[in-house]
Amino acid sequence: MWDLSKRSLVRRLVLLAGVWNLVVLLVAGVFLTAQFRDSAIRRFDSALTVLTDDLYASSSVEDGVVKAPFLTDIRATRVYSGRYWQILEMRPQGLRIVDQSRSLFDSSLTIPGAQAERLAAAPGKTLFFDLMGPQNARLRAAAILTRLPGYPRPVVFIAAEDRAPIDRDADIFARNTAIALILLGAGLVSAVVVQVRVGLLPLFRLRREVGAVRRGKAERLEGVYPEELAPLAGELNALLTHNQEVVERQRTHVGNLAHALKTPLSVMLTEASQQPGSLAEVVERQAATMREQVDHHLRRARAAARSQTSGERTPVEPIMDELAATLERIFQDKPGGRGVEIDWRCPDDLAFQGERQDFMELAGNVMENACKWCKAKVRAEAVASSPEQLTLTVDDDGPGLPPDRWIDALKRGQRMDEHTPGSGLGLSIVDELARAYGGSVTLSASPLGGLRVTLVLPRSEG
Repeated sequence: MWDLSKRSLVRRLVLLAGVWNLVVLLVAGVFLTAQFRDSAIRRFDSALTVLTDDLYASSSVEDGVVKAPFLTDIRATRVYSGRYWQILEMRPQGLRIVDQSRSLFDSSLTIPGAQAERLAAAPGKTLFFDLMGPQNARLRAAAILTRLPGYPRPVVFIAAEDRAPIDRDADIFARNTAIALILLGAGLVSAVVVQVRVGLLPLFRLRREVGAVRRGKAERLEGVYPEELAPLAGELNALLTHNQEVVERQRTHVGNLAHALKTPLSVMLTEASQQPGSLAEVVERQAATMREQVDHHLRRARAAARSQTSGERTPVEPIMDELAATLERIFQDKPGGRGVEIDWRCPDDLAFQGERQDFMELAGNVMENACKWCKAKVRAEAVASSPEQLTLTVDDDGPGLPPDRWIDALKRGQRMDEHTPGSGLGLSIVDELARAYGGSVTLSASPLGGLRVTLVLPRSEG
């Protein structure tokens, strides 16, 4: 069965209206056809009643024998014409034919036993029923049991006619009614679709405005909505305002915390540098580590706060250009006498849904790590992988990493080579910052021979 709770509102309304219309039209079609058939049969029965009444009224008894009247109905004189009459007398052994129409020729009308019992139980009342006639034709019959003056036994007068015209007309009516009701149903469903689409236009517009706010194209909902949706739009705007206030407070707290922690650490580093010795070296090294840890967690807190807002739109291409130029200058004197060549590609209209500083840190850490480990070549490519996401892929031609070290490389404080400067926070920062934005970082083997880092981030459209 269909789960309506998981379907769209438009489909649900159209489906319910369609099912209801189908049921109503089906019942209406069956009812109208039955009414037409009953009306046709009643008219048919009325004509048969006239014939039986004429038989009864015009019949007489002469010398103890029932004499049938001369009827002017020409059809009753033509063999197997479809209209028949018969006069029978009721005896203890059953019904015996007294006279019948020439149209029966060598056949006769056989009254079913149940109908004969009904006639005996209701003398003087005209009864109607179906029976089989000549050539296996289905007949409609009217019969009455009564007595004639001077005749000792009850007499049955029966008139019958082929009911094929009734059935044919009823079938034609049913077919035409079905076609008309199908067209009517299709028109009603189409009208419901149009009505639902037009009626829900404000809801679709509200969805588009919320999407524009989420993608950073707008800060609030500005549309004018019907009274049913106006409170919802107002609540959404209030929620956006509240979130912005919360983010601003978080940014203020983060800034205060950064100032409160960095100032004592700077004093410790300054004092340690002025007091040479083993203790000063330990203090300076640990203070530097503490500063890196503070910077890391502050960046993560800022990113988590910003990811809860509507977001900003940051073009990717200028940042890729800037990073590539900067890193090529920094790593122009790599060991071996060759500088690093960065081959980067990015569409002009690609944009990151977030702040410029965060994308600089994400892309910069990944590209710097590739430059640090490569032999001479780094390739970076940013593409729109879906309407909601962009993918940044960075390859290098360095020694790479074995697959069993890929997960460890993303853990905080894990260094892949103790002889290479660093704190082991580079890819860890990238991983946690990407996850704060709802993205991901994966490592794999590069076609260049080294390591491939794939970064998936939210994309801003438009």
